[in-house]
Amino acid sequence: MTQPPGFGARLAWLLDHRGLDAEMLADRAGSTADEIRGVVAGETPGEGLLRRLAPALGFHALDLFVLAGPAVPEDLAPLDATAARCVRDAVLDALHLPAAGRQELLRLIRSLPQQERSAAFAPKRLADPADGPGAWLVRMLQYRNLDWSGMAYILASVTPTYLSTVTYGAIGAGRTELTPRLVTDFAALLGMDARELAGLTGVTLPEVPRPPAPEAVDAAALLWEARRLSATQAREVSELARSMRDDSRDGHRSDPSGP
Repeated sequence: MTQPPGFGARLAWLLDHRGLDAEMLADRAGSTADEIRGVVAGETPGEGLLRRLAPALGFHALDLFVLAGPAVPEDLAPLDATAARCVRDAVLDALHLPAAGRQELLRLIRSLPQQERSAAFAPKRLADPADGPGAWLVRMLQYRNLDWSGMAYILASVTPTYLSTVTYGAIGAGRTELTPRLVTDFAALLGMDARELAGLTGVTLPEVPRPPAPEAVDAAALLWEARRLSATQAREVSELARSMRDDSRDGHRSDPSGP
């Protein structure tokens, strides 16, 4: 299996794609041009530099850690792995709501008090070799508290991608090809620019992708914000989302102007 380009080469591609140089990025990140050049040349970036680079590049720090290779710090991981199923169900129910309802759920999630972490977050181990474009994308979704089942259900709901649960494990292990369609759809759920994600993963897009659907944009935001929820909080959000969905369905049925 061909080894993917190192993080330095991918950072160099991103800078060129955006029309930036080392000095400009260093200024945005509160770093030095020599530090940036060192990373581009192949030096391993430290945790502090990655945390500064992320907002300067417009990335979540979590995603930059996954792309760069170091272990994801605990404070960037989801609060509670046992919340995964409720988070998945809440997002799936939210997708049946009008945009205003999805935004209401998003505001609720953001308003909930932050609880203490009770256990370390440990995503499911990917089969070896687990360092490559497929592994990066699957790992990013795992750190949004999605297991393979959650990936399958939600991606099938907001994108044209409809894959079996086990296929996501195969993507993570590099046994299933990362196609332009997959990169575009992963990007939608990750809240990332599809063209940039394609460039970072070495996948050529045959055409400029369409903007993601509003439902995909909202699903990405809900998943990101729900990372901070405990299982109890996620269950409450899931129950509310189901109630809102039922109310929305009942309201549609009783609307005399409806079909």
